[in-house]
Amino acid sequence: MEPLLSMKRLAIITGGAQGIGLATARHFLNDGWRVAVLDIDDNALAELPRLFPDIPLLPIECDVGKESEVSSAFERISAWQEEEPAGIDLLVNNAGISDPVSGAIEDLSLTAWRRWQDSHLNSAFLCTRSAVPGLRKRKGAIVNIASTRAIQSEPHCEAYAAAKGGILALTYALAISLGPDIRVNAISPGWIETGPLKKPSDRTSPEHREIDHAQHPVGRVGEPDDIAATVAFLADSRTGFVTGQNITVDGGMTRKMQYAD
Repeated sequence: MEPLLSMKRLAIITGGAQGIGLATARHFLNDGWRVAVLDIDDNALAELPRLFPDIPLLPIECDVGKESEVSSAFERISAWQEEEPAGIDLLVNNAGISDPVSGAIEDLSLTAWRRWQDSHLNSAFLCTRSAVPGLRKRKGAIVNIASTRAIQSEPHCEAYAAAKGGILALTYALAISLGPDIRVNAISPGWIETGPLKKPSDRTSPEHREIDHAQHPVGRVGEPDDIAATVAFLADSRTGFVTGQNITVDGGMTRKMQYAD
């Protein structure tokens, strides 16, 4: 169902102040959406009004792994939406600890393990639970950001891999439970270079080696806009027959045989 012409569509993006989340927020803002960004980094959030002046953007400092903070954030979004018809068009569960390395399993504390689960998997649950009533009103969509590390691994990444694998399983289950009103899909990014879209104090302009690009069948390392475009594809009403899917966006790396020279 297409939104009324007078109604601005609303996207909620977690972890939206940097990297993939920032590219996604930029994409939807440029397309005329209202965007609420939930992020734990107050310095990164403070940059958003400067990057996107005079447009309908709501930055909210929020640890999306904490139930009380998620509830408060959604209350703020509801108040912000008072002049618009009720409802949410899109939830992007993108937040999470970006470092995949949790260390050797025999040295990994339960507290550290839970940090990865809270930031990725539990946050997706909490935000989805809060968003579902609004999404139902507008026949909206959920896009969960998983990772190719859910199906491929390097050593000592168990906490991250488990969280991302859980996001895939959550996606499939939600697609069944929430259909037909809400479509739920996942994206599994591969190597995405986020350095240029970090907050100013952390921003980098990486120079990749030729081998870094060449090992990808498409011939280059990924960019945040690659994921933003895929989110937009899944949010579009023209892909209304797509739900319960995981789209791998990795330049073809998961299809490539790897042998030592």
